[in-house]
Amino acid sequence: MPESVSSPDLAESVIAGIRANASRRTAIVTGAGRGIGAAIAERLATDGHRVAVVDLRASDTQETVDRIQKAGGEAIGVGADVGDSDAVKAAVAQVAAELGKPTILVNNAGILRDNLLFKMTDEDWDAVMSVHLRGAFLMTRAVQAFQVEAKWGRVVNLSSISALGNRGQANYSAAKAGIQGFTKTIAIELGRYNVTANSIAPGMIATDMLRATAERINVPFEDFMGEAAKDIPVGRWGLPEDIAAAASFFVSEGAGFVSGQVLYVAGGPKS
Repeated sequence: MPESVSSPDLAESVIAGIRANASRRTAIVTGAGRGIGAAIAERLATDGHRVAVVDLRASDTQETVDRIQKAGGEAIGVGADVGDSDAVKAAVAQVAAELGKPTILVNNAGILRDNLLFKMTDEDWDAVMSVHLRGAFLMTRAVQAFQVEAKWGRVVNLSSISALGNRGQANYSAAKAGIQGFTKTIAIELGRYNVTANSIAPGMIATDMLRATAERINVPFEDFMGEAAKDIPVGRWGLPEDIAAAASFFVSEGAGFVSGQVLYVAGGPKS
């Protein structure tokens, strides 16, 4: 099983990334207080970029920011509800003022409000749509102005294998499928400005979100993930670092001819 990068290794990686990256950019990663978002933020820091760690409350970002800064990277924490237009405008303006004009955006923020359709409330539906889909729209609309000005940009949107359909997740599945369509559309609209847009669709990744799912169905987390691993061709579940590696590629200089794609990072083929 792959392991997370230890603090000394993170420091060495960040310093090496800064030295090697002749084109340091400012990146925004939403939902980066923990889990996949935190792993992506730290990976982009190791790649040499300045990173704005965005989560609902600024206090939620502190641990991720501290790890990046202690390793020698440059990061700030920003609190914002990504579903709130005014909050998004203020957050992106803060990043531009304090860290530099953002040209890399990773829309990762997300929540779960799982339930069967006949039990799902209006509030369950709206909350998930607001964070996942409206949040990706508002953040991308705000950041694209800087990307267009720079004639360079990268947008990475987090989808999910649930976009293919999943019992008890009508809201989440619809939002994640919508993100894929949104990604392909902005790839078409922004491509002329040298801005790419791609989507990552994680499979079973060991995160607090999946832990909450296991708790909801009253199954011990290790049993839940162990059972899932039996159906994964590579024989293990995923880690946040697996998703961070994919994000690192999509935002790289070398991925400039890759746009409008959905990459299923799920340990095996998905369609």
